[in-house]
Amino acid sequence: MAGEKCAYEQSFSFSPLLSKTFSFLQDKDTLTLLMKWSMLGRITAQSYSFDQSFYPYNSEQFAQCFFRDPGVISSLRKMEAGVWVLLGRPLVSVSVEVVPCTAVSMELFDPIYSCGILRPSGHIVKCFHDVYPDYDELRQMLQEEDSDHYYVVGREQREEFLFRIFRHLCLGGELCQYEDTINPYISTTKQVYKDLISVQKHPETKKITVVSTVLKVCAYDELGQCYPAREEEEQTFAYLIVDPYKRHVTLFSYFYGVGNFTL
Repeated sequence: MAGEKCAYEQSFSFSPLLSKTFSFLQDKDTLTLLMKWSMLGRITAQSYSFDQSFYPYNSEQFAQCFFRDPGVISSLRKMEAGVWVLLGRPLVSVSVEVVPCTAVSMELFDPIYSCGILRPSGHIVKCFHDVYPDYDELRQMLQEEDSDHYYVVGREQREEFLFRIFRHLCLGGELCQYEDTINPYISTTKQVYKDLISVQKHPETKKITVVSTVLKVCAYDELGQCYPAREEEEQTFAYLIVDPYKRHVTLFSYFYGVGNFTL
């Protein structure tokens, strides 16, 4: 039924934007950090143009059309057994979660600096954990709801795309070497967010607002979940980031595992 809906209602066509680049995938200092966090070679952003007007209420249909489009199928890569392969064939269905994306500054992180997670120097406070021998208050705040600091960043703010990027970077890949200070996480989060999100300034009020729509997606074939991966993994993700004015969409994804050891 979803395929018919895509055909009979509004249908979108997509073309790869091969010229579009992202600084976080090219900047040497950022790539060095991604390597340290075991994310290098497993985090990617692929952009496409599309041919119809996008409206947020149409998000599910947009995503269905995306994963069935010939231009996407022939160019979109996924990771299987540590190797990049093309998507190769249309997918049966897609689940879509609209992700809040309103932040236009890094103020969301201000409470982290004054609640006991960090020392005045910006160093992250270490703590004891039964499972993780090298653990700290920041990761505890990100992962454990019974942490004293879990809600220093409010429930709604934790859902924001900006915070999700931060969390993914802090938790890293399978062989992540964690930072002693918060600054590398904050600066990289800001760079990735600015790279992916489009904003506009109101001509009269001069207020800056986000115009992008962010969709967390999971796609299925006849065997079940297959994109971004067959296995459910908290750190594996795929987000469609739609710029309705430029008619560009970027698929930002990460596949949990052991990252590359060389740039």
